[in-house]
Amino acid sequence: MIELLQQQLDSYNSANPIEEEQATREIFQEVALYALWRANFFEVAAFQGGTSLRILHGLPRFSEDLDFILKAPDPRFQWKPYLEKLLTGLLEFGLHSEATDKSRMDQNVKRALLKNNSISNQLDLSFDRDHLNRKLRIKLEIDINPPTGSGFDYSYLDFPLDFEVCHQDLASNFSLKIHALLCRPYLKGRDWYDFTWYVKKGVHPNIPLLQAALYQHGPWQGQSMNIDQSWVKSALIQQVTTIDWTEAAADVSRFLRATEQQSLKLWSERFFLNKIEKI
Repeated sequence: MIELLQQQLDSYNSANPIEEEQATREIFQEVALYALWRANFFEVAAFQGGTSLRILHGLPRFSEDLDFILKAPDPRFQWKPYLEKLLTGLLEFGLHSEATDKSRMDQNVKRALLKNNSISNQLDLSFDRDHLNRKLRIKLEIDINPPTGSGFDYSYLDFPLDFEVCHQDLASNFSLKIHALLCRPYLKGRDWYDFTWYVKKGVHPNIPLLQAALYQHGPWQGQSMNIDQSWVKSALIQQVTTIDWTEAAADVSRFLRATEQQSLKLWSERFFLNKIEKI
């Protein structure tokens, strides 16, 4: 099975150690998704977030974590039975891994940490041969009480083998990204990069889902408002005026290939105001 992983790594044509490490991480992510499918995880959960955009829709940036939401709220959800099957599935590909449940009882987002230091030892790396024992770490997060109104799609992947993934549709994913842009208490440039990608693709946000999310968490929690496209644009415009765009660009640059990094020179209040007008 390791030959499959090597062929996939070679297909990336990584130009430097950072790109090769990101490619190796992405291979690990995709094998983990396959193992979760084998564990019937996608019968109850849906893939969402930046990594889903990367793997399912070709977002031109790498991503670190695997994010999910439950299709229906379930306060009893636990990672443990899925983590056990996940590790077994990874082992079938020669990936000796560790998984730790990091969840807390008082949080709606349940977290786990997946670690592996065997994949780098088994693959023929072109760069960074001095760090063969470096552990790859991937956070798994799932919202067990997601806001109502999300739409779901199903996609088929063929690496490492054929399997099916349930995931949020793009309109719903965009809505939760806008929620993060408006409500995240810290700056994450990757959010704004993804925002430009949605706009370029002509995706329209799922407004009922965004409204439910805003009512559930953030500065508008519990308020009664008329959330429409005009409100969304106004809120984003106000947010854009508060951003340090140099800091935002620095956050996302390490996840981009060199050709993609050139566009970060454009990041400014004027640039994003133009993008908002195109929603």
